[in-house]
This record gives sequence, C-alpha cells and structure tokens, in this order.
Amino acid sequence: MTEHHAAEAAVEAAVRRLSEAQTTRVPCAAVRDLIGTDDLAAAYAVQRGLVEARLAGGVTVVGRKIGATSEAVQRQLGVDQPDFGYLLSDMDVSDQHPISMRTLVQPRVEAEVAFVLGRDIDEDDITLDVVRAAVDVALPALEIVDSRIADWDIGFTDTVADNASSGLFVVGRDGRSLDDLEPRDVTMSLSINGEERSAGTGAACLGDPLEALRWLAVQARRFGDPLRAGHLILSGALGPFVPFAPGDRVEATISGFAPLTVEFEEKA
Repeated sequence: MTEHHAAEAAVEAAVRRLSEAQTTRVPCAAVRDLIGTDDLAAAYAVQRGLVEARLAGGVTVVGRKIGATSEAVQRQLGVDQPDFGYLLSDMDVSDQHPISMRTLVQPRVEAEVAFVLGRDIDEDDITLDVVRAAVDVALPALEIVDSRIADWDIGFTDTVADNASSGLFVVGRDGRSLDDLEPRDVTMSLSINGEERSAGTGAACLGDPLEALRWLAVQARRFGDPLRAGHLILSGALGPFVPFAPGDRVEATISGFAPLTVEFEEKA
C-alpha cells in the first residue's frame, strides 16, 4: 500500500469509528492512533467525511463553530490552539422545549456570542474591520458540546476530527447590532438549576469574539470553503464548559442580551 493510500485508509477508518459511536451512542477510542497527533490535514479530512455523510442524509450546513478559543477550555481539552467545525441544520434545537438528549453521548454546555453574517467573507486580506462589517447581528448562544471519544480523552486531532466536539446549539432571538454591543466587553454567567457554574467575559474568547471570527474566516477561506452570508457562527466559549444531566435547567446571562434559558428532557 502506498503512503497516500495508507493515509486515505486511516482517514476512512477514523470516519467509520466516529460514525459508529454517534449512531450507537457508545463512546469510542480516540482516533489519534489512526491519524497521528499533529496531522491537521488528516483531522479535517475526517471531519469532512463525517459532515458529508450527514449532508447526504438530507441535513444542510447552517454555519460554523469555533472551538477551544478560551484558555479555560484549552486547559480542559489539553489543547493549545483553536479549531473549527460545521453547524448542521439538525444540530439547531433552539425551538425544542425541552431539549432531547437522545443524540448526545457525553455532553457539556457553554455560553457564547453568536454572529449571523450579512455578507460573504472572501477577501484576500481579512481584517477585524472586514469581519465586523460582515456581521448582521450578534445573538446569545448555548453550545452543547459533545465527544464521541470515551472519557473526553482527546488531543487536538481527535477533537478536530470529531467535528470540533460538536453536539447541539441554541441561539436566542434577541439580536443586537454591533453598533449597540461590543462583543469583547460582554460578561457571561452560566447557571444550572439556579447555581452559577461558569463565568467569563468576551475578552476570554481569543481576546475578542470578533478576532475569533476573523481567525475562522481566514481558515475557512484557506480550506476552500469561505464563510457565506446567512451563516451562523458560534464564536467560542466565554468561560469553562460544564457537564449537565437530564432534567437540568440551564440559563446563560450574557450582558446586553436577554437571558437564554433551556431545559433538557428528564430521560437521556
């Protein structure tokens, strides 16, 4: 087997492993034994394979998420740089009351600022001014991150391959223009059943959620799939993610927005 074919076979094996874990909800072994610990191209190839299989099943891409943007989350995951994943139409549970946990394996929840883009970001020189001008509105968001990999025993290539440890997401309806809200200045409090479990600020997200968006826009264009008008972008956690259980009530309070509250079904 040539080196190229071996690499393709490793990617396909990783896709199968993660797909089976998602289908069965039985966590699997990490995939770094297949694709290594520093081959980002292979990790994103696995991610693409997983996403393409879901698109073939009829879902659509509605945006992207940026992962591992805060130092707190990088410490939790044991990684030292951000990554990105795809948001798909079947991950949006904003209108579910309560939210079903039937697709989740080992979920955690984090609070973020989301952006809806009013225009494509496909310039050669993507500056902070370019991404700011591309944002239509900012929204409060909860991301339910998840890992198909047993015990969250992940390295960087593992989380990238697993669609940046994506699960589900909820976005509020209470949009704000960037004329009225400065994302880096927001404060965040996340409570579960009335008890604060996480807190942070906009500046915890790569210094500024708009800087996280700029980073993503550069990466997306580099990978040949630029950010498009209408896309929803989850810009990254403002504080540590926290575990939750069936039946829990989760509330995120991000300054400048109305509180965002969700409840989870009592049975997983």
